[in-house]
Amino acid sequence: MSRSIVRQSKFRHVFGQPVKTEQGYDDIRVSKVTWDSSFCAVNPKFLAVIVESSGGGAFLVLPLSKMGRLDKNHPLVTGHAGPVLDIDWCPHNDNILASGSEDCTAMVWQFPDQMGTRPISEPIVVLEGHSKRVGIITWHPTTRNILLTAGSDNLIIIWNVGTGEPLITMDDHPDLIYNVCWNRNGSLFCTTCKDRRLRVCDPRKREVVAERMAPHEGIRPMRAIFTRDGNLFTTGFTRMSQRELGLWDPTNFEEPIALLELDTSNGVLLPYYDPDTNMVYLCGKGDSSIRYFEITDEPPYVHYLSTFSSKEPQRGMGFMPKRGVDVSKCEIARLYKLHDKKCEPIAMTVPRKSDLFQDDLYPDTAGPDPALEPEEWLEGRDEDPILQSMRDGYVPPKSRELKVAKKNVLDSRPTTRRSMSSCDGSTNLPVSHCLSECLSVCLNVSLLQINQLPNTPPPAEL
Repeated sequence: MSRSIVRQSKFRHVFGQPVKTEQGYDDIRVSKVTWDSSFCAVNPKFLAVIVESSGGGAFLVLPLSKMGRLDKNHPLVTGHAGPVLDIDWCPHNDNILASGSEDCTAMVWQFPDQMGTRPISEPIVVLEGHSKRVGIITWHPTTRNILLTAGSDNLIIIWNVGTGEPLITMDDHPDLIYNVCWNRNGSLFCTTCKDRRLRVCDPRKREVVAERMAPHEGIRPMRAIFTRDGNLFTTGFTRMSQRELGLWDPTNFEEPIALLELDTSNGVLLPYYDPDTNMVYLCGKGDSSIRYFEITDEPPYVHYLSTFSSKEPQRGMGFMPKRGVDVSKCEIARLYKLHDKKCEPIAMTVPRKSDLFQDDLYPDTAGPDPALEPEEWLEGRDEDPILQSMRDGYVPPKSRELKVAKKNVLDSRPTTRRSMSSCDGSTNLPVSHCLSECLSVCLNVSLLQINQLPNTPPPAEL
């Protein structure tokens, strides 16, 4: 007597549920730029969306609580001179976001909890080092103020945002870079490239430590991400233009751990990974569905779970960090689907009858505190993310202001002659000191003019 064996998993019955219409974000003109980016970034405080704008690039930053129809007077972030291509929130400060643009620069912005009414055009730091457009932005997962940018000049630059200086530059890619992803502790990152190679790079050694030619045989763009176990999950195309996913061991690139064909479509599959549940969500641009899989140690290693389908195609997608989900509703992930004129949150939920906190669904997750400082990371130290419990839900961390301390300012900038330089605002002198110095200068000039008058005799007495 044969009996079918069903694989045991907590996530077999995960289902997606869009929020009610009034809990979405309407009247958002999503960007139409032709770039395979998600166009959306979200954290427990804010939603950021790249939008259409004239006269340069712009993106929109909304507090998550500001749902419904967008106010026409809501300010845009308009500092870039060209279309914005990618945005990413800092994992260690929910008020800081980085953006990359066609104007060859990356910018770092800091937003107050209460947004004003005027357009925001002044970033806290501008990162200039690329000669072509900057299409990829990603923060280091465990180290404070470390940002990676990749551009169409095939360069990867790692910056210290706290000083505004480039720390590491890598030029190992001969063609356009499709995507970059750090591993869990930030010691390595993986890249996919137009030359059809998958690379694993060690930034501090400035070298490629592993490489695989054509993990997917098609010539269409690929994507790759690190899993929590150090393996690589990839999406790409077969030679017959069928979409495909793969799981690879970077220490042995000869054969894939798993390789699975999906369907025939043109949209690039963007993977979003949750290391706590070991689940990956695949969102194709132009698709109207979200597929999700679970990665395990048992064959076939990548297990299909289910598909969330809707009527409208997606223009982009945002993925909420785990510390921002609603634990009271057994929500294990939340995605923000971009339509042409709106953004729709989609909650991924595990059905449970109890209202109590579910320990098995919510292990400790990566918190907002950095584990390392930039100097420690450069010296070769590696630390896993500092974890926090999710039992109490989302607790806003204390807001910290990013202070940019430029090093060697006089060496890096040409000197300019300014009148009354002692009263320049950049010298950090008090106003009273400047006024007293100005008065003393005026008094000295007056005395000098008096001393230079010719000696005239006093008037004769009448």
